Amino acid sequence: MIVTTADLFRVAYGRFAIGAYNINNMEQALGLFRGHVQAQAPFIIQISKGARKSAGVKMLEAIIRACDEMFPEAIYAVHLDHGDEQTCYECIDSGFYSSVMIDASHEPFEQNVAITRRVVERAHARGISVEAELGMLGGVEEHVAVDEKHARLTDPDEAKLFVELTGCDSLAVAIGTSHGAYKFKGEQRLHFERIAEIQKRLPGFPLIMHGSSSVPREEVERINAAGGKLDPSARGVDEDEFARAIPLGVTKVNIDTDGRLVWTRVHREHFRDHPENFDFRKPGEAFVKAYADFIVHKSQKLKSAGTLSLVRAALLNPAYG
Repeated sequence: MIVTTADLFRVAYGRFAIGAYNINNMEQALGLFRGHVQAQAPFIIQISKGARKSAGVKMLEAIIRACDEMFPEAIYAVHLDHGDEQTCYECIDSGFYSSVMIDASHEPFEQNVAITRRVVERAHARGISVEAELGMLGGVEEHVAVDEKHARLTDPDEAKLFVELTGCDSLAVAIGTSHGAYKFKGEQRLHFERIAEIQKRLPGFPLIMHGSSSVPREEVERINAAGGKLDPSARGVDEDEFARAIPLGVTKVNIDTDGRLVWTRVHREHFRDHPENFDFRKPGEAFVKAYADFIVHKSQKLKSAGTLSLVRAALLNPAYG
């Protein structure tokens, strides 16, 4: 069942966070749906501009529609990740997406407000939720590239004004995370005191944490043992800290890099251990299982595991909150 992120956030706020995962192919989608049904957790499917270009818009939509039929118990939102204004309009007009993210965080404040407001007006007219971003995360992911020296934390007062001026449904805030596999170097850390200040100014408003992969050391080591050359010092967000962020208003947590690591590890180990194999379905099947297990684990850390019946009941009762 496809719902809006606003529907999910209404139930989740202060109780648990919704995991948001990017997909690019069939195997990722199968693992994503299977894992969340096993965990009995709602989720958000994210589609980036890069995925839309690589797999094709119609292919991605067909994969998701097929999974929707195969896993009728699933409750999820279909979300455009890091969209520009034109891509947001394309997704809004498609009638398929239930949520879009307009990322104009690289623009001056006034321009970010103006762009976001235009997207909000068009999306809300179609019953679609809008995520915006204020502040700038460092790192690289897809077309998003920000040098660490230009990264900046979200200003709490600006966040309040931004939400008031734009009418967005949720806000991605910069609190020390970054995109990609190399998140923490030197003294960089999560700034929980900053997100607490934002929550004080925006009580009850859903906040989003991007760049939240944990980059498990074991995954990096296993990839390198199978022929990879990842930096062994790569570090991410301590997934045990998700529980600290939830009471502070974080209701959506973006996790992409970790899934890529699982894909890389499974395929490298498979072809190392089975050099005679040329049937690509075998590593694909192994990845679906490994990714589903990964999703169950993340759902537990996000406290969303076991909440599917609660979400379903809340969707039937709009007054719930």
